Amino acid sequence: MEKMILPVVAGPTASGKTACAVALCRLIGGEVISADSMQIYAGMEILSAAPTQAEMAGIAHHMIGCVDPASGYSADAYREDAKACIADIASRGKVPVLCGGTGLYINAVTRPMSFSSQRSDEAMHEQLMKMGETPEGKRKLHDMLRQIDPESAGRVHENDVRRVSRAIEIYKLTGMTLSEHSRLDMQREGDFREIIFAPDWPREALYRRIDARVDEMLKQGLVEEVRTLMANEQRHPTALQAIGYKEIAAALRGEITMEHAVWLTKKASRNLAKRQLTWFRRDPRVIWLEAEAESAETLAAQMQRVIVDRFGNTAI
Repeated sequence: MEKMILPVVAGPTASGKTACAVALCRLIGGEVISADSMQIYAGMEILSAAPTQAEMAGIAHHMIGCVDPASGYSADAYREDAKACIADIASRGKVPVLCGGTGLYINAVTRPMSFSSQRSDEAMHEQLMKMGETPEGKRKLHDMLRQIDPESAGRVHENDVRRVSRAIEIYKLTGMTLSEHSRLDMQREGDFREIIFAPDWPREALYRRIDARVDEMLKQGLVEEVRTLMANEQRHPTALQAIGYKEIAAALRGEITMEHAVWLTKKASRNLAKRQLTWFRRDPRVIWLEAEAESAETLAAQMQRVIVDRFGNTAI
């Protein structure tokens, strides 16, 4: 049986991925599956910059706000859930369109990931996670990963204790780094005929969009969302990893000014964009589309043409 075509809209934060994916879905009769490691969690809609109903524009979106922030979640779990969504969408005669900036999640769906099937050592995992909760623990864990696997350390922020710990655990269990596993996986054939697009912005233009995004999040109620999560921090450990949480929380505790918290959030978001760009620039499958002078509809039309050129007139 011929493999399903899977369009993917990837790229850094605030690059207009959702608008492009929605426009593409309108053209090809699609539905969006989020590939964002924060948007899957409930109660963090503003922190994760989850698309609003207006931004969804009537197009069905999946894998948003569907996991309790108190629960653990992995790339392996995402792959299974996303593949179930893909099958459901296809069974209804629609086209699944993967959309997000978490490269690990996109790879989990489009490439066999040997490390994700490696069983976790619960005792080791718990020890590493507890280390991350100690003073300077996050930095020490990240330094440990940097010594083992500098490539992965450059992609994963030290605040993402779960992913840092998992990368260390993979090395200790298999003797191979996460980066080495990833390079091997790139040589294996996946389950879909994926075609990956990414809106391409000049760096300064992207940074302006990021700053505007943070300002809009504040208008939507970011401070109140953080205040709500702070009231039950032990139940929401995942929120601590979201950009904007620790910054706004510090301001609410009176440790820094809110103005400085906003500046720090914008800075952290720009740093995230750098890491995402590094990840996707290394992926030879990604087709970059110049976005600064183009509308989402124009970019979606370009995507549709490329899909037809690659797979034929009956592809979509």
